[in-house]
Amino acid sequence: MTTTETIDVPAAGTYRMDAEASSLTFTTTHLFGLAPVRGTFALREGVVRVGEPAESSTVSATIAADSFTTSSSARDKVVASKQYLDAARHPDITYAADGVEHDESGWVLRGALTVRGRTESLPVRVDAVRARDERLELRGSAEVDRYAWGVTAMKGMTGRRLRFTLSLVAVREPQQ
Repeated sequence: MTTTETIDVPAAGTYRMDAEASSLTFTTTHLFGLAPVRGTFALREGVVRVGEPAESSTVSATIAADSFTTSSSARDKVVASKQYLDAARHPDITYAADGVEHDESGWVLRGALTVRGRTESLPVRVDAVRARDERLELRGSAEVDRYAWGVTAMKGMTGRRLRFTLSLVAVREPQQ
């Protein structure tokens, strides 16, 4: 069970992600689950629309599929290849949430992740939100079972689950 640290409900409006200040990191395993792997993906763009009430807020984000980066360039090339992400045919990984819910353990974005053209539900736990002036900082986490998206290469050798941490920084657009 995850406990939320700090949730500041920001002012309603549209917030554009600052890709340079945001990050998407992950951990998984390889070698039959014995060795840890840490890495990143590049966030290409994202929008947070804070609604009134906050539960009607939406989030959309685009991740560059070929930006998978770990400590091994050989592994990174294989993961971007047709065998895993097929980044040449599917350059974008997308996430879209159409609401946020509060449950016994905190706030959760209810959305869907699309990988290799396949869309599956993916709840994202909202661990922290800080609103400062026109700036929104959000930290979230999720666990992805790659098999759910049909990414099943190298069973046993490559970790099945990836644990993601999102650190998103977004700036509020001027109201029109």
